[in-house]
Amino acid sequence: MRVAVVDIGTNSTRLLVAEVEHGRLVEELERRTEITRLGEGVDATGHLSEAAVERVLGVCAEYHDAIERLGAGRVVAILTSAVRDAANGEELRAELRNRFGFDAETISGEREARLTYRGATSWRGHEEPLLVLDIGGGSTELVIGAGDQVEFHASTQIGAVRFTERYLADDPPSAEEVATCREAVEARLREAVPVRMLERPVDGIAVAGTPTSFAAIELRLEPYDRERVHGHRLTRRSCERIIDQLAALPLSERREVPGLHPDRAPTIVAGGLILAETMAVFDLDSMEVSERDILEGAALEVARASLDTP
Repeated sequence: MRVAVVDIGTNSTRLLVAEVEHGRLVEELERRTEITRLGEGVDATGHLSEAAVERVLGVCAEYHDAIERLGAGRVVAILTSAVRDAANGEELRAELRNRFGFDAETISGEREARLTYRGATSWRGHEEPLLVLDIGGGSTELVIGAGDQVEFHASTQIGAVRFTERYLADDPPSAEEVATCREAVEARLREAVPVRMLERPVDGIAVAGTPTSFAAIELRLEPYDRERVHGHRLTRRSCERIIDQLAALPLSERREVPGLHPDRAPTIVAGGLILAETMAVFDLDSMEVSERDILEGAALEVARASLDTP
């Protein structure tokens, strides 16, 4: 079955078109990512801005053309933190249906976490408790599970865009701002996860733009290479070194760092702090970086639902 998934997040809008058979993703036909900053200002205003919505719709028009060309049998659009938080989020969902015919759904934090876990673990077996970390622009999802069983999940209001806007105003951010942001991340994590769950995972997988960017920076990848990023292991020490490097640079110079997409530069310091503090709170020395995430999880769910429908 050929499936297309459009993931409309707080910071980026992404597309996956894939062939799914027997509960497995067997061929990836198209994958795209555009930084659209849908959640810009939502934390302060509670509304999606007209400019941000138009950026997303413009990218979705291009994705729609690709989907039509590839002949996907089912197309879904998943909307996450920024749309959940915005008073006018329903208007965007309606536009996606009316303009492009997307089966658009604003998913809960719980469902976002479960789809991310399924996608991140679909490519590797694991029997011991594992943490899956998904750092988004407006929220961060944490899922603990073993095999196919999810034991715990939390969707937090920690996000790279949200915490940049709240705590990192200077360019480059001051040491005091970085410390305050770090403390806020740690406090929110400890509020969200019971102590007994902090002790469960023996390993972790990190997905989304922050960990993949950190892997690319460490590997000095120009151009970006998904095959080398996928499965790369980031240590807590290397994350702290990269945070120090990035936080010392003004935005104009941060955009030029090898391995970092220029459009991720404005929020990468906050994202890195979330990554490093999660490792520290869970007492993990390293985490594996995955290119498979909610896109794959949603594609697998769509295919399964189609098989279950008479």
